[in-house]
Amino acid sequence: MPKAWSNKDERQYEHIKESAQKSGRSTKRAKQIAAATVNKERASEGRTKKSSSKKSSSRKSSKKK
Repeated sequence: MPKAWSNKDERQYEHIKESAQKSGRSTKRAKQIAAATVNKERASEGRTKKSSSKKSSSRKSSKKK
């Protein structure tokens, strides 16, 4: 786990990884999903250098209607 992750982040990562594997995802893909989810949560809480809120607004504008 990255040093910046708290114990809560590590528990969340393990839980998401295990759930993804139970859903039939490969171990590699389950790890990717778990890390992305934890990092997204950290960004939304402002615990990263750059917040993902800017990304989400640009995604909304690029959606086709």
